[in-house]
Amino acid sequence: MEQKKISKAVLKRLPGYLAYLKNMPEGSSPNISATALANALDMGEVQVRKDLAMVSDGGRPKIGYQREALIDDIEQFLGYDNTTDAVLIGAGKLGQALMGYKGFDEYGLNILAAFDVAPKIKKTEEGKPVYNITELPKFCRTHKVLMGIITVPAEGAQSVADQLIAGGIKAIWNFAPTHLDVPANILVQNENMATSLAVLSVHLQAQIKEEKEVKK
Repeated sequence: MEQKKISKAVLKRLPGYLAYLKNMPEGSSPNISATALANALDMGEVQVRKDLAMVSDGGRPKIGYQREALIDDIEQFLGYDNTTDAVLIGAGKLGQALMGYKGFDEYGLNILAAFDVAPKIKKTEEGKPVYNITELPKFCRTHKVLMGIITVPAEGAQSVADQLIAGGIKAIWNFAPTHLDVPANILVQNENMATSLAVLSVHLQAQIKEEKEVKK
Protein backbone atom coordinates (compact mmCIF):
# COMPACT_ATOMS: atom_id res chain seq x y z
CA MET A 1 0.00 0.00 0.00
CA GLU A 2 1.01 3.64 -0.42
CA GLN A 3 3.37 4.86 2.32
CA LYS A 4 1.59 7.38 4.56
CA LYS A 5 2.97 10.00 6.88
CA ILE A 6 2.70 8.59 10.36
CA SER A 7 3.14 10.10 13.82
CA LYS A 8 5.73 9.01 16.37
CA ALA A 9 2.90 7.94 18.68
CA VAL A 10 1.65 5.43 16.10
CA LEU A 11 5.18 4.22 15.40
CA LYS A 12 5.61 3.48 19.10
CA ARG A 13 2.41 1.41 19.18
CA LEU A 14 3.05 -0.69 16.06
CA PRO A 15 5.77 -2.92 17.61
CA GLY A 16 3.30 -3.80 20.39
CA TYR A 17 0.73 -4.97 17.85
CA LEU A 18 3.40 -6.91 16.02
CA ALA A 19 4.68 -8.64 19.16
CA TYR A 20 1.17 -9.73 20.13
CA LEU A 21 0.34 -11.03 16.65
CA LYS A 22 3.59 -13.01 16.36
CA ASN A 23 3.21 -14.56 19.81
CA MET A 24 -0.40 -15.70 19.58
CA PRO A 25 -0.79 -19.37 20.61
CA GLU A 26 -0.51 -22.07 17.98
CA GLY A 27 -3.94 -22.93 16.68
CA SER A 28 -5.28 -19.39 17.00
CA SER A 29 -7.66 -18.12 14.33
CA PRO A 30 -5.91 -17.08 11.10
CA ASN A 31 -7.92 -13.85 11.21
CA ILE A 32 -8.04 -11.11 13.83
CA SER A 33 -10.17 -8.01 14.11
CA ALA A 34 -9.15 -4.58 15.36
CA THR A 35 -11.67 -5.10 18.18
CA ALA A 36 -10.03 -8.34 19.30
CA LEU A 37 -6.56 -6.78 19.13
CA ALA A 38 -7.72 -3.75 21.11
CA ASN A 39 -9.29 -5.94 23.81
CA ALA A 40 -6.18 -8.11 24.07
CA LEU A 41 -3.91 -5.08 24.53
CA ASP A 42 -6.40 -3.11 26.68
CA MET A 43 -6.50 -0.27 24.16
CA GLY A 44 -9.22 1.76 22.48
CA GLU A 45 -10.79 0.06 19.47
CA VAL A 46 -11.00 3.25 17.43
CA GLN A 47 -7.29 3.96 18.00
CA VAL A 48 -6.24 0.44 16.99
CA ARG A 49 -8.46 0.55 13.91
CA LYS A 50 -6.93 3.86 12.81
CA ASP A 51 -3.38 2.63 13.45
CA LEU A 52 -3.86 -0.53 11.42
CA ALA A 53 -5.46 1.41 8.56
CA MET A 54 -2.24 3.45 8.34
CA VAL A 55 -0.13 0.39 7.55
CA SER A 56 -2.49 -2.14 5.95
CA ASP A 57 -5.47 -2.17 3.61
CA GLY A 58 -6.21 -5.83 4.34
CA GLY A 59 -9.03 -5.34 6.84
CA ARG A 60 -12.43 -6.74 5.84
CA PRO A 61 -15.85 -6.17 7.50
CA LYS A 62 -16.87 -9.02 9.85
CA ILE A 63 -13.63 -10.86 9.01
CA GLY A 64 -10.90 -8.54 10.17
CA TYR A 65 -7.31 -8.99 9.05
CA GLN A 66 -5.56 -12.11 7.86
CA ARG A 67 -3.04 -12.39 10.70
CA GLU A 68 0.07 -13.41 8.72
CA ALA A 69 -0.62 -10.76 6.07
CA LEU A 70 -1.02 -8.11 8.79
CA ILE A 71 2.30 -9.17 10.33
CA ASP A 72 3.96 -8.76 6.93
CA ASP A 73 2.36 -5.34 6.41
CA ILE A 74 3.53 -4.03 9.79
CA GLU A 75 7.06 -5.44 9.35
CA GLN A 76 7.36 -3.90 5.90
CA PHE A 77 6.08 -0.55 7.14
CA LEU A 78 8.57 -0.55 10.02
CA GLY A 79 11.37 -1.63 7.70
CA TYR A 80 11.99 -4.90 9.52
CA ASP A 81 12.25 -6.68 6.16
CA ASN A 82 15.24 -4.47 5.24
CA THR A 83 18.46 -4.58 7.20
CA THR A 84 19.60 -1.27 8.66
CA ASP A 85 23.31 -1.04 9.41
CA ALA A 86 24.29 0.88 12.53
CA VAL A 87 27.31 1.71 14.66
CA LEU A 88 27.44 1.83 18.44
CA ILE A 89 29.52 4.30 20.43
CA GLY A 90 30.45 3.42 23.99
CA ALA A 91 31.74 -0.13 24.40
CA GLY A 92 31.03 -0.35 28.13
CA LYS A 93 28.65 -2.81 29.81
CA LEU A 94 25.50 -1.37 28.25
CA GLY A 95 27.10 -1.06 24.83
CA GLN A 96 28.41 -4.63 24.90
CA ALA A 97 25.03 -5.92 26.05
CA LEU A 98 23.34 -4.22 23.09
CA MET A 99 26.01 -5.53 20.74
CA GLY A 100 25.32 -9.05 21.97
CA TYR A 101 21.55 -8.87 21.72
CA LYS A 102 20.56 -11.28 18.96
CA GLY A 103 16.96 -10.06 18.89
CA PHE A 104 17.92 -7.02 16.81
CA ASP A 105 18.14 -9.29 13.76
CA GLU A 106 14.39 -9.79 13.95
CA TYR A 107 13.91 -6.02 13.68
CA GLY A 108 16.25 -5.57 10.74
CA LEU A 109 19.05 -3.93 12.74
CA ASN A 110 22.67 -4.93 12.17
CA ILE A 111 25.31 -3.29 14.39
CA LEU A 112 28.46 -3.34 12.28
CA ALA A 113 30.97 -2.17 14.89
CA ALA A 114 31.48 -0.43 18.22
CA PHE A 115 33.64 2.61 18.96
CA ASP A 116 35.16 3.89 22.19
CA VAL A 117 37.59 6.58 23.34
CA ALA A 118 39.85 3.92 24.82
CA PRO A 119 38.85 0.45 23.58
CA LYS A 120 39.70 -2.29 26.07
CA ILE A 121 38.91 -5.05 23.58
CA LYS A 122 39.40 -5.42 19.83
CA LYS A 123 36.32 -7.57 19.33
CA THR A 124 33.13 -8.34 21.22
CA GLU A 125 32.26 -11.92 22.21
CA GLU A 126 30.14 -12.07 19.07
CA GLY A 127 33.13 -11.12 16.90
CA LYS A 128 32.06 -7.53 16.18
CA PRO A 129 35.06 -5.15 15.90
CA VAL A 130 35.68 -2.37 18.41
CA TYR A 131 37.56 0.68 17.08
CA ASN A 132 38.91 3.92 18.47
CA ILE A 133 36.37 6.71 18.15
CA THR A 134 38.75 8.72 15.96
CA GLU A 135 37.84 6.28 13.15
CA LEU A 136 34.09 6.86 13.49
CA PRO A 137 33.30 9.48 10.79
CA LYS A 138 35.40 7.73 8.15
CA PHE A 139 33.87 4.33 8.97
CA CYS A 140 30.34 5.74 8.67
CA ARG A 141 31.07 7.35 5.31
CA THR A 142 32.87 4.29 3.93
CA HIS A 143 30.11 1.85 4.95
CA LYS A 144 27.25 4.31 4.28
CA VAL A 145 25.94 3.89 7.82
CA LEU A 146 22.80 5.93 8.54
CA MET A 147 22.14 5.08 12.21
CA GLY A 148 24.24 5.62 15.33
CA ILE A 149 23.59 4.23 18.82
CA ILE A 150 25.00 6.32 21.69
CA THR A 151 25.73 4.61 25.03
CA VAL A 152 28.39 6.98 26.38
CA PRO A 153 28.10 9.11 29.57
CA ALA A 154 26.05 12.31 29.25
CA GLU A 155 29.06 14.61 29.09
CA GLY A 156 30.42 12.92 25.97
CA ALA A 157 27.17 12.41 24.07
CA GLN A 158 27.06 15.71 22.15
CA SER A 159 30.58 15.26 20.84
CA VAL A 160 29.70 11.76 19.67
CA ALA A 161 26.53 13.03 17.98
CA ASP A 162 28.57 15.68 16.16
CA GLN A 163 30.99 13.04 14.88
CA LEU A 164 28.15 10.79 13.75
CA ILE A 165 26.56 13.64 11.83
CA ALA A 166 29.93 14.47 10.27
CA GLY A 167 30.00 10.86 9.09
CA GLY A 168 26.65 11.21 7.35
CA ILE A 169 24.26 9.44 9.74
CA LYS A 170 20.58 10.45 9.68
CA ALA A 171 19.23 8.83 12.87
CA ILE A 172 20.49 8.54 16.46
CA TRP A 173 19.31 6.13 19.14
CA ASN A 174 20.41 7.92 22.28
CA PHE A 175 20.82 6.09 25.61
CA ALA A 176 22.77 8.96 27.20
CA PRO A 177 20.66 10.92 29.75
CA THR A 178 21.06 14.27 28.01
CA HIS A 179 19.51 16.42 25.29
CA LEU A 180 21.31 16.38 21.94
CA ASP A 181 21.58 19.46 19.73
CA VAL A 182 21.21 18.24 16.14
CA PRO A 183 20.06 19.67 12.78
CA ALA A 184 16.35 19.41 11.96
CA ASN A 185 16.90 16.60 9.45
CA ILE A 186 18.47 14.28 12.07
CA LEU A 187 16.02 12.04 13.93
CA VAL A 188 16.85 11.38 17.59
CA GLN A 189 15.11 8.71 19.66
CA ASN A 190 15.92 9.09 23.35
CA GLU A 191 15.82 6.16 25.77
CA ASN A 192 15.65 7.91 29.13
CA MET A 193 15.88 5.26 31.84
CA ALA A 194 15.32 7.80 34.62
CA THR A 195 12.01 8.86 33.06
CA SER A 196 10.88 5.26 32.61
CA LEU A 197 11.81 4.43 36.20
CA ALA A 198 9.92 7.49 37.47
CA VAL A 199 6.77 6.42 35.61
CA LEU A 200 7.04 2.89 37.02
CA SER A 201 7.69 4.15 40.56
CA VAL A 202 4.71 6.51 40.56
CA HIS A 203 2.47 3.77 39.17
CA LEU A 204 3.72 1.30 41.80
CA GLN A 205 3.13 3.76 44.64
CA ALA A 206 -0.41 4.41 43.39
CA GLN A 207 -1.09 0.66 43.25
CA ILE A 208 0.21 0.13 46.77
CA LYS A 209 -1.89 3.04 48.07
CA GLU A 210 -4.98 1.69 46.34
CA GLU A 211 -4.46 -1.78 47.81
CA LYS A 212 -4.08 -0.31 51.30
CA GLU A 213 -7.33 1.63 50.89
CA VAL A 214 -9.16 -1.53 49.83
CA LYS A 215 -7.91 -3.42 52.90
CA LYS A 216 -9.19 -0.75 55.32
